[in-house]
Amino acid sequence: MKRRHLLQMSAVAALNPWAQMRALAETAPAAGDYRALVCLFMFGGNDGNNLLVPNDARYTAYQRARPNLALDKATLLPLSLSNAAGLALHPAFTGLQGLINSAQASVVANIGPLLQPTTKAQYDAHSVPLPYNLFSHSDQQGAWQSGVVEAPPRNGWGGRLLERALAEGQTNRGYAALSLSGGNIWEAGDKSLTPYRVSSSGRFGFDFYDPNARAGSDPLSAAIAATLAEARSHPFEQTWLNMMGRSLEVQRVLSAALAASSVSTTFPDTDLGRQLGMAAKLIAARGALGLSRQCFFTSIGGFDTHGDDQLQRQAEAFAEIDAAVTAFNTAMISLGLADCVTLFSASDFGRTFASNGSGTDHAWGNHHFVVGGAARGTGSGNGSKLLGRMPDLTVGGPDDVAQGVWLPTTATDQLGTELARWFGADATTLAAVWPHGGGFDRLLGWG
Repeated sequence: MKRRHLLQMSAVAALNPWAQMRALAETAPAAGDYRALVCLFMFGGNDGNNLLVPNDARYTAYQRARPNLALDKATLLPLSLSNAAGLALHPAFTGLQGLINSAQASVVANIGPLLQPTTKAQYDAHSVPLPYNLFSHSDQQGAWQSGVVEAPPRNGWGGRLLERALAEGQTNRGYAALSLSGGNIWEAGDKSLTPYRVSSSGRFGFDFYDPNARAGSDPLSAAIAATLAEARSHPFEQTWLNMMGRSLEVQRVLSAALAASSVSTTFPDTDLGRQLGMAAKLIAARGALGLSRQCFFTSIGGFDTHGDDQLQRQAEAFAEIDAAVTAFNTAMISLGLADCVTLFSASDFGRTFASNGSGTDHAWGNHHFVVGGAARGTGSGNGSKLLGRMPDLTVGGPDDVAQGVWLPTTATDQLGTELARWFGADATTLAAVWPHGGGFDRLLGWG
């Protein structure tokens, strides 16, 4: 009885995917028809003021505001942007510097959640609505991932985008939203789509299970199949089996797809390197899945840097990001998908321009980067650009609402809307995915 109970609670249902795989391979989307978005989320609130740094006359204001955190000007990596001068990257981003300067990536300045275009005077007078629970980690993670900034989110803009890009009932639609880093709001749809979590190791569990096994040759697989075939009168029991059945079906389809895919690029043996390496393998397997649109979620933590270890922690995290993102871009080029896959960074919020004496505190506007497809010099023409506008780097100045808390000069809606357009969204889809997007101008520097 104990063994039976274990099987009932842990086993999952499956359909044999092999015939399906062969059929889908014959109708795989061409590279030019494929689009994928990869979110790289930096949990904890990355201090973007040390990601994108002025190396011109503005460096004096930068150094004065953060005397214990300012990077040595001689170590900064200069950027050759087509529409802006005097900006550089953190010294850990040697690979990203090369991508930006060769028109394979761009930087996004002072971006954050907004309900409508907002000035400092309006902020001070409380005359415009502001995002829900500003400066809260969980709420602003939700705001970035959902595009819903006025209330706690229930779904994400990546999921809403996929709901409308792929018809409900389409074969393998459930594999369009794949997370390499656990649960997330960004990929959750507003209809039926839910993200599937994939281990970055490539192991899915229950690898032994064969749904077609006979009791004599494989009694454990046969027992699982029999258990899953039972109809349950209790709704919770039936729901459990249904949900776990979906999980194993996805596992077997993805395992088969990965077995048939190949990525020659070597990825760093780090957590983010393994995540982006698995994302690259899953993208290489797109033919077996037959999907023309996908979203992938990856992440790295450790950015809640209030204390005096900020410089060291950030340098280590940036080095991990740089190596993994550079490898991922190389993999996309080798797969012939450099123009078809876009990776973008995101984080809870920025951090104060002014030091708190040790590190930095929760803030608002932040600096980010976009790599690949939508940010390349070919086709879109968005490579080597400053997207948005840098804030006035004056504590107490026109873009500072409190001790170096930048009021965003670019809304998340603006970048998200441009990425959605690149993804193939029409006007109706844009309105559903970014409900406040119509209230903002096009992203400065885009296109």
